[in-house]
Amino acid sequence: MRKLRLSRIVVTLTVCAGALALASSGALASTTAAPTLRIAFVMPCSTCASRFEDQDKPDFIAAVHALNPAIKVIADNAQGSDAAQISQVEDALVNGASVIVVSPLDLATGVAIVSKAAKYNVPVIAYDGLLTGAKIAFYVSFDNTYVGELQGQYLVKHLAKGSTVVMINGDQTSATGVEFKQGALKELEPAFKSKDLILGYSADTPQYNPATAQTEMEQALTKLNNNVQGVLSPNDGIAGGVIAALSAQHLAGKVLVTGQDATTAGLQDILEGTQSMSVFKPIKEEAAVAAKVAVGLAEGKTGIVAQVATTKVSNSYMQVPSVLLQPHVITKANVSLVVNDGAATWREICSGIAAKLCPKH
Repeated sequence: MRKLRLSRIVVTLTVCAGALALASSGALASTTAAPTLRIAFVMPCSTCASRFEDQDKPDFIAAVHALNPAIKVIADNAQGSDAAQISQVEDALVNGASVIVVSPLDLATGVAIVSKAAKYNVPVIAYDGLLTGAKIAFYVSFDNTYVGELQGQYLVKHLAKGSTVVMINGDQTSATGVEFKQGALKELEPAFKSKDLILGYSADTPQYNPATAQTEMEQALTKLNNNVQGVLSPNDGIAGGVIAALSAQHLAGKVLVTGQDATTAGLQDILEGTQSMSVFKPIKEEAAVAAKVAVGLAEGKTGIVAQVATTKVSNSYMQVPSVLLQPHVITKANVSLVVNDGAATWREICSGIAAKLCPKH
């Protein structure tokens, strides 16, 4: 009887010891679990291009989570403030971001961001706009110079000889603004020199602000006594400001206006005939490339950059491993290309415009 009791006691002690061991190992595991990986996605503004909030942000987050659902994306928008963008990056670094994906507001802000990230040994990916004058890990965008070329080509091809052109350019403190303008001038300058086209007015638009663009266009119309046949606008936001100024003078639809981003508003203007074209950039492709590299770097896969990069781009500091995607010209004839890509829906585009202007779908 005593032996039976002793054996029961031994078994009980053994079970208790095992339970304690399991509890102890569980507690240890919980205290040594790998920290949550974090990637910061910091965009420059909303007024300069609505796509950053409406498309880039959700597309990037979805692409990251498709690769690694456990990664937390810290998504911010500087809303046109360089101080805010730097502060947002600092906050992300303090909160454990292991990769910074940023569309720099301007050149100086980009350099400051890289400096902040370097103190934490965190790599920086330049997104959509090249971050110049500093060491960065990767760059993904569309060929921005080519975007400007497409806009310039459109005006050269569709304007009559002797037509007057107004250039309402983008922000020249940003790499993208410089590249758009350079590309456009590559196509337009030969026409200006030959007098096939006449440059009547040119202005740069800080932060791509549509309200500023409207004021600039009003000043151009006043100077030229409304004698304008074409406007080089770098994106749909600026095009909207230009169209507002033209509308006030009953010129909307009579003057060719270029654009970029194929926004819902831009596509509506194209269907209504007040904007002539837009350059469509499949944002999902750009976001997917950025996510692939960012997730790889966050997971410690240092070879991911070499695997994904297809070219190198000089940023005045180094040759940056890069991917440059191809844009497409959108006119009234092929708005469906944007819809088929999933970047917009007919319901969104056709809302607020005359039904007769919207294709059957």
